[in-house]
This record gives sequence, structure tokens and C-alpha cells, in this order.
Amino acid sequence: METTQSGVPVLLFLHGVGEGDPAGRWRAALETALPGVGYPGLSDVRVISPWYADALRERGEKVRMPGTTVGKLRKEALDAHRRDLVQRTAAMEQMLGRHVRGQDAPLATAVVNAAVGSPGFVQAQNYLQDEGVRAQVLTRILGELPESGRIVIVGHSLGSVIAADLLSRLPAGLEVAGLVTIGSPLANAHFDVGALHGQLRNPPANLAWWVNLWSASDPVAALRGVSSVFPWVLDLKVPTSLLPGPSHSSRAYLGTAAAATAVGYALFGSRSREIVLASTGVDITLDPQERTGLQALRYAHLISERLDGEQAERYRGALRLVQAAVIADIRVRAHRNNRPLPLAVQDLEPDLTSSGLPVPPASRHLSQEEAVVPLITLAEQNLLAPFEIDVDRKVRIEAMEDLTAGMGLGSSLGRSVFEALDEATRVLEGKRAIRWVKWGTVAIGTLALALATGGLALAAAPGLAGAAAVTSALAGFGPGGMIGGLVTAGTLVSAGTTGIAVGVLSPGTSPESVEALVKSQLAVVILRTKLHLEPDPTIWMSLAEMERMLHRERTLLAPYSDEKAEVITALDRKLAAVTAALNHMGTDSTWQVLA
Repeated sequence: METTQSGVPVLLFLHGVGEGDPAGRWRAALETALPGVGYPGLSDVRVISPWYADALRERGEKVRMPGTTVGKLRKEALDAHRRDLVQRTAAMEQMLGRHVRGQDAPLATAVVNAAVGSPGFVQAQNYLQDEGVRAQVLTRILGELPESGRIVIVGHSLGSVIAADLLSRLPAGLEVAGLVTIGSPLANAHFDVGALHGQLRNPPANLAWWVNLWSASDPVAALRGVSSVFPWVLDLKVPTSLLPGPSHSSRAYLGTAAAATAVGYALFGSRSREIVLASTGVDITLDPQERTGLQALRYAHLISERLDGEQAERYRGALRLVQAAVIADIRVRAHRNNRPLPLAVQDLEPDLTSSGLPVPPASRHLSQEEAVVPLITLAEQNLLAPFEIDVDRKVRIEAMEDLTAGMGLGSSLGRSVFEALDEATRVLEGKRAIRWVKWGTVAIGTLALALATGGLALAAAPGLAGAAAVTSALAGFGPGGMIGGLVTAGTLVSAGTTGIAVGVLSPGTSPESVEALVKSQLAVVILRTKLHLEPDPTIWMSLAEMERMLHRERTLLAPYSDEKAEVITALDRKLAAVTAALNHMGTDSTWQVLA
């Protein structure tokens, strides 16, 4: 039997330790919560709730471990699946609420570690340590499942571990329409049964999305979700009871609106158009440089929404003038190229006599991999140049989370952008104190580097920011405007070897500019690693060439120059930044083959 007669997927509930909730209190809680969020109850749903409490207590007859049925995807298929899952997860986040990963709390983790070893958790110990017990539990569950169709899985506590373990062993014809885990201990290293943490580094091909709910008062969740281990999972923090025992119960979790909405959507579909993934973003006639400008303006608007008082007035006033300048630049460039002005741009032209200011819509034109360099560049750019308004870092992070959520890439990517920049900063500073600058501004950074390369770096840039695109951007906007600055900065971050090395070597390029460039390059590498994207050797080769040429230049100049000559000091600072980045990358086995 594939699904119920109504076409609704099968609902599978996997219980945790104890007696397995034979009274079905989990179901009663969900039945009550579903109508409250606009979904029907479970009367037309085939519900499977296997009981395996006895199988967790001791090993019975010897049972062979069920084999894996879901193979690993090839790179192209995996990339496509990841893109689809990221967009589905981002849509779920828009419907359910903001991703909250939680934090590593040593004391809370110690409590879970102690509990796992206690007599009261012998069932968990058996599943984690006794392959015979694990095999009989998985076999019993699989014996109750259909061979094909669609299924929704809800896993509570140890049941969430079993659910994760089950994913790769499900019948080949069975598609998981959604996985909802509640009160999960999966982030704890003790629960890495069968090397699950490594196996699920990438989302399995049979899974549409995974939402994990955790409560701050649940001792088993230990103040965190599971995305620290599986970064593609959406973690939601929900309120349950303040008492440790009831806070962990399945009925406490399944009685929340978030749980009911997630399960309801998986079973019955969207209540409205809010989960539709079709792009409703910027007009398709926009070219890459215009999209870059509009995304930057949108980020500035998202920042503006979070400000108040006198700072908010100044920021919005400056943004109004910057937006007018950006739209005017796009208009002039379009006229030069005999190209109609996109409607999406026309709609954003501000009326400087009115208090209102049009906000660019969200755009979903980039994949997660394509967004890495633009987002790092955007986070480092002074969006209001030539105006300067210092905005609290927390505001910038929250705005970036909203930006990436609107891009269909999930809010966690926005936070990861700043985490990558923070890590890059720590690596480059070491024991030194560096006065960091926003290298996307006109006076320093991109303009100096672009001019110093004589165009070599820009011409050598790959992908969207290739020679033709960059030439077009700079011809229309110049490297000093918002769009030209963003395009140029992004190009230099991902540029090839010789051109960028020439620019770094130039006396006209300040050490501050090089430090800022290297910081952005290293942040790109770190962010790609966080997202489990394949390494791109371009940045490694660029940094290695910079280091070689800087060493060579210093070797030529040092014997005849004063010991503290400005040119030697500048070379040393540039070299220190480049070497620190290469050394950090060299600690990762991914890059050691290039080292």
C-alpha cells in the first residue's frame, strides 16, 4: 500500500526509550494542534507507530542488519538535490520561523553524557552499542512500512536517532516527504551510531526536508539543535514545559504550532501560497550587475528597518540618495547599451519629494555555491558610500539572515557569512593588531587594486564576473560606485593568479587593502568549508602566487633598502597576511595536496 486512499502520505512515528507511548498521547497532542494551524486531523491518514521497546531492552533472535537502499548521488545530481533541498528548507523557514541552532553548552552536554551511561538509559545504550539490538529494531520498523509511495517521519528522542539511521535503509520506492525530529540528542557525539554524522553530511536522495524542534528546557536537546552536525537541517527552538521531564515529552513538542504546521504541511500541503517555491523575485531581464545592485539595496533596506531614532533618520536619508544614484547609473548604462530599462529597476526609482522609498524584492537567482562570494563581499562593503554610518554588528547579521532567507538559501547562511569573516579575522590577526577597513570603498581597496593590476585581475576573473561582465560593469558604473565597487570587489576575491598578484605587489596598493582582500578570500574558503562545498583551488593558487611574488620583491629590495624602510614594512605586512591565510588552509587536508 503506497498511501492512504485520500492520497495523503503515510505518517510514521518513532518513539524513544521507555514503554513507547502505547496510549498514543503523541497522536492526541498532534490531533489537537493540527486544526489550530489550519490543517485537518489524522482521520484520513494511515498512521504507523511501531512498538519496539522490548527490542531495545535485549537482543532476541539474531537478525541481519538491514542493508542500505539509497545510493550516493553523483556530483551533478547531488548538487541539484542540495539546491532543491536548500530552497525547500528556506521556504519551510519562512513558514515556521527563524532557524535557531543553539549553542554548545558543556554543562548540558555533560548531563546528556552522564545520562547515556546510567542504568535508566539502558535502551539507548543497547541501540548505540549492540548491533544486534539495532538490527532487530530497524528490521521491525521496516517490516511495517509500505514498499513505495510517500511517507512522513516523526522521530522523538532516541526515535530521532533511529529515524536518521533508517533513512538510507528505507525501501527504494519510498520517498520521505518530510522528517520532523523532536527532542533529539543527535548533536551529541555519543549518538553518532553507525557513523551517522559522516553518512548524513549530505542530504540523502530520498529526503525532501528535515526540520528539528528543540526546547531550551529539554535536557536531552542540551540547548541546541542538530544543525551543528547536519548543517542542512532547519533547527527551530520551541517552548515546552519548564520542567525537565515534561519538557522532553513527545506530546509537549507535538502540541506546538511549529510541530503541527511542519507535520501538517508534509501530510496535506500548503494552506496558502506561502510555501510555493516559484521565484517571485526581481525581473528576469536584469543582468548580473543590476541584480548585484538591487540585492545590495535590499540588504541596506533590511538594515534600515532595524534602526531607530536619529541614526535611522540619517541612514534612511543617505539610503534614499544612494538608491537614486544607483538607479540613475543603471539608467545611464542601459541607455549607452541601447537596452530598455528593466521594469524592476523602474519600480525602484525614488521620488525624492516623497517620504516613501521602494524596497527591492527578494531574488532567488543564485544557488548557495554561487552566493558565497557575493555575500562575503556584501558583508564587507560600505553600502552607503560615500556616506559613513556605523551600524551595530548584530543588526547587520540579522539583516543578512533575512536577505539569505529571502534568496531561498535559509537564514543560517547569513549568520555563517559573518562567522566565516570572524574566523578569517582571527586567523590573520594572530597576535597582531590590525586596523581593519571596509575594502570596498573608493579610497582604498578595490579601486587601488583594480588600477594597479592594469585590468589583468579583472580580465582573469572566472564565471559571472568574467572579463566581459566586469568591463561592462566598470564602463557603466566605475569601480567606485555601489555596483561597480561590489562587482570589482567580488571579482578580485575570486580572480586568477597573475593579475591579482601584480596588484598586491604594487606600492600603490596599501597593506590595509591587501589585508582586507586576503580576509575576504579566506572567509570565502571558510564559508565553502562550512557549507560542505567542494574546494575551489582558485583562491589557493592566487594566494600562493602572491606569496611567491612578495617574497621575490622583498628579496630584491631588502639588501639595499633601510631596515625600516616604508616599502619593506609594507611588504612584510602584506606577506604576513598572505602567509597566515595559506598556513590556515594548509591545516585542512583538503588543501594539503596543493601545498
